[in-house]
Amino acid sequence: MARKSRLETYGSPLGPLEQEIMEFLWASGASSGRDVFSGIKSGRDVALTTVLTVLERLAKKGLVTKEKGGGLIAFSPALSRDEFARSVSEDVFKGILGISASGLCASFVDALAASSPDELEKLSELIESKKKELGSGEGKK
Repeated sequence: MARKSRLETYGSPLGPLEQEIMEFLWASGASSGRDVFSGIKSGRDVALTTVLTVLERLAKKGLVTKEKGGGLIAFSPALSRDEFARSVSEDVFKGILGISASGLCASFVDALAASSPDELEKLSELIESKKKELGSGEGKK
């Protein structure tokens, strides 16, 4: 398998194996390291010890929780897929806003239009709702 360039993976907060493990946990819920290994080994050449190491790293990052019971450690996602995506998006947007707010907005609208045109209407509604909220003083600190 060809290795992706840094430019191709720039927008991804997780490495390929981390992503695959998180996808398994989001689909399966609490699982032992061996269950995770069994669930992903058919799609790649990976050792159990590698999967366990990645699970421990994900736990240190706060993306996975560990619970001991019955002699096993169960790993669970600390955030739902949507919560994770929202958190990552917010961090990325904040970083880019420091560089160019107008560039971020234009790129976001272009990407949204290309991937899901129906979402543009939802975005418009969110913007109008936020404008009203800010206008009524609810959003002011």
